Amino acid sequence: MELLLYLVLGSAAGVLAGLFGVGGGLIIVPVLVLSFTAQGMATEILTHLAVGTSLATIVFTSINSLLEHHRKGAVRWPLFRWLTIGILLGAALGAMTAALIQGPLLQKIIGTFAIIVAAQMALDLKPKASLGVPGKPTLTVAGGVIGWASAIFGIGGGSLTVPFLVWRSVPIQQAVATSAACGLPIAIAGALSFMFTGWGNPNLPPWSVGFVYLPALLGIAVTSMFFARFGARLAHRLSPLLLKRLFALLLFSVGLSFFI
Repeated sequence: MELLLYLVLGSAAGVLAGLFGVGGGLIIVPVLVLSFTAQGMATEILTHLAVGTSLATIVFTSINSLLEHHRKGAVRWPLFRWLTIGILLGAALGAMTAALIQGPLLQKIIGTFAIIVAAQMALDLKPKASLGVPGKPTLTVAGGVIGWASAIFGIGGGSLTVPFLVWRSVPIQQAVATSAACGLPIAIAGALSFMFTGWGNPNLPPWSVGFVYLPALLGIAVTSMFFARFGARLAHRLSPLLLKRLFALLLFSVGLSFFI
């Protein structure tokens, strides 16, 4: 029954990620928090377990996305390489930062981020290209900040990487593609770091590897990769503005739930 729940969650996360063009982590983390709470997992670790598991699932979903964008020739690999140097360091630091934050406070931080993203989507706020393409040092520092924040929130970083690259005069299609590629190192570094920081925690449930819960990882990974394609096809049949507003409402509700 538990595995069935995660298969359904993976299906929903995949559809929503493909439908709204935002990484599934924004959906997976809140739902896992609710699921782990219902299962009676320890309050001290359930949020960290949700974030670490979300990052681990993104490893699988980001591979499909990266390959698709690469086939279209849209990934700016030189930008990716220097962003990744910072991302690897930042994601490890982000996991260590999250380990120092108590579960209830971490939920409120994630809820705040969800509300901010909801407002950005509802108001259709987009950065304007105002500076040139960044150099290697700037890319590395930016990657560090993006990796750090993404590890704390349990996301692939698209909601942070895309605005940064567009602001630095990277065309939107290339920004999205490069951001999708960056999701893989973010997820790998973040998931491994959460495994390390959670290793040996006495409150962890069986079938956990540090702060990664294997039944949830398996169920979500299996279905989310397939249903993301379905969501992407469905997105082309619906109004983009309506989709953004609906997703903004969903994210706002999810973010608000962490404060109730």
